[in-house]
Amino acid sequence: MKKLWGSRFQEELAQDAKEYSYSLEVDRELLRADVQVSKAHALMLGRARLISKSEAQKLARGLDAVLKELQGKDLSESVSEVEDIHTLIQAALEKKIGKTARKLHTGRSRNDLIATSTRVWLREKSILLAGWINVFQSALVSAAEKFHGIAIPGYTHLQRAQTVLLSHHLLAYVEMLERDKGRLSDALKRMDECPLGSGALAGSTLPLDREFVARRLGFSRVSGNSLDAVSDRDFVLEILAAIAVLFVHVSRFSEDLILWNTAEFGFLVLPDSYSTGSSLMPQKKNPDMLELARGRSGQAIGNLVSLLVTMKGLPLAYNRDMQEDKKGLFESVKLAVKTLEVLSNLVRRIEIRETKCFLAVSDSLLYATDLVDYLILKGVAFRDAHETVGKLVQHSFAVERSLKDLSFKEFLRFSPLFKKDIYEIFNPGKSLLRKQTRASTHPAQVKAGIRSWKKKLAAS
Repeated sequence: MKKLWGSRFQEELAQDAKEYSYSLEVDRELLRADVQVSKAHALMLGRARLISKSEAQKLARGLDAVLKELQGKDLSESVSEVEDIHTLIQAALEKKIGKTARKLHTGRSRNDLIATSTRVWLREKSILLAGWINVFQSALVSAAEKFHGIAIPGYTHLQRAQTVLLSHHLLAYVEMLERDKGRLSDALKRMDECPLGSGALAGSTLPLDREFVARRLGFSRVSGNSLDAVSDRDFVLEILAAIAVLFVHVSRFSEDLILWNTAEFGFLVLPDSYSTGSSLMPQKKNPDMLELARGRSGQAIGNLVSLLVTMKGLPLAYNRDMQEDKKGLFESVKLAVKTLEVLSNLVRRIEIRETKCFLAVSDSLLYATDLVDYLILKGVAFRDAHETVGKLVQHSFAVERSLKDLSFKEFLRFSPLFKKDIYEIFNPGKSLLRKQTRASTHPAQVKAGIRSWKKKLAAS
């Protein structure tokens, strides 16, 4: 197939060079976006009288026909013969409408074309991805509402720390995911400029109407510097970074559920439909979907790092290294969407073992901080209260009895300020109700959080 370049060359590109450099296998993902950009460019050429209006319409209709044809076609056979998606579209257009197709490339380069097409594609996918984050958030909020009232130990250093509501724990991830949406939104704002008309790097001597193309493609502005426009991949890096952080959150969530699903924790049961078994051990029920989500976070982070390393040493303007931006981008976006879909469905089918959770929060060490606060409210300085309770804990270890099983006389040995109401400290429900600060694990605060998130997500 005829290339978009080559008239100054005497030799054909070697076959191994073709195999090494051709990108259709990856960038065919841009088919619809590339046609959309080309159509806007064609109409602009007619508007600027660089071609006739009838030619512009012919190009536009031809591009529509090419899109319809190629969308339903297996492009695998063309991968080794066609350099990239732009070449494929151009060749298909020439077959459809003849020589008029040769005017489509007037005033543009593949450099500004690919920068624009990738933005158009990524804008749509970022909105789609934000929608899937919403779906996952909604699943978590529904689970928080369903399991409200169930307390579990909260952990620091993976050791029991204080009692929290399971709902409060789930809503923590809803907060993280909201920041992920915010990062996507911020990146979309910076991405909202149209590079087309920048040419290869220096702009054009032709009277191109860049503002018309920008409006036609839904951009709010044109890019401000032609050199930057064709060599900028910050917008790809920002989305990859947002996805990488999203996967960090996904991985942490998966790890929590993997731990809670173990016999050692036993807080929940995963659905059979999102678990797998062992080829050797018949008793096994493995949390494979969660482990895959945790593992694939490495791919998302790797795709970001790969492009950062690719871009760090490139001089202005465009360099062919930048062709490598798309494979990781497409992979990360698809991976994120599918992961969010799977986790959303999994969360909706989780069962909680309330008895196991109750036994866990019966551990009186979870209320050591409550004991400190008890003394503070009686006028003891924090450091003194902390020291007193520390010694009390040490004593409970020495006598091999839990704090709540110590006698009242034993409590008085450490402070005369203890009263018989001290045993109420070890009640999980009362501990939760003692929390006073806004956004705490107090049941009323958590219920308010659930109501707020339901309203917010319904409006998204």
